[in-house]
Amino acid sequence: MNNVLLAIAPILIIIVYIYCKDKYEKEPKGLLLLSFAFGAIVSIIITTILYLVFDVILPLKDDFSILQQFIKAFFVVALVEEFSKYVIVRYFAQPRLAFNEPFDGIVYAVMVSMGFAATENILYVIDGGTKVALLRAFTAVPAHATFGILMGYFMGKAKFGNNRIKMNLLGLALAVLFHGAYDFFLFINFVPGIWIGAFVSLIIGIVLSRKAIKIHQDNSHFKTS
Repeated sequence: MNNVLLAIAPILIIIVYIYCKDKYEKEPKGLLLLSFAFGAIVSIIITTILYLVFDVILPLKDDFSILQQFIKAFFVVALVEEFSKYVIVRYFAQPRLAFNEPFDGIVYAVMVSMGFAATENILYVIDGGTKVALLRAFTAVPAHATFGILMGYFMGKAKFGNNRIKMNLLGLALAVLFHGAYDFFLFINFVPGIWIGAFVSLIIGIVLSRKAIKIHQDNSHFKTS
């Protein structure tokens, strides 16, 4: 039970952080909870189905091939997982009337991402214990948050801009890029020291995420001077 709480704790911290950053017009708590639940359940189901499909059409071996690990990181894991989150934000959250400023893209994308991360984290921590919980609290969980923020930044712009399809897909592509880079450097652990690249990509993602949050805060049409 303690390990499950450790798995959930960083998720809750990030959710509270993003909720507080939504300074000018808070989202309905019920809609946020639904977004989280869809991320925790529906996106996991979508991911599982797509993984099964990929296992049939693109079977990969866990060997020492950098190309195989590149394909697995970017075109299997990252694309599948981020697409499963994207679908929920795009077709559940984005059309809502409550999605009424660009910052809301970040809020809903993070809620969906944290739902996904919660289910994933609980499964990993139940299997790996306290050490895994502590490690993932400072790596995988904030990584999922940055993927969500980067995706949500562009999906927020998409709803209120002229190039909705382009902006939405750009958000998805950026999330896949950072997710893929993070995983790729971890997958090729047979190359000594290469895992540092995962932390570099995470740090870059965090820096860009902070900038994305500030830009949408500053440009909110609910902001009063």
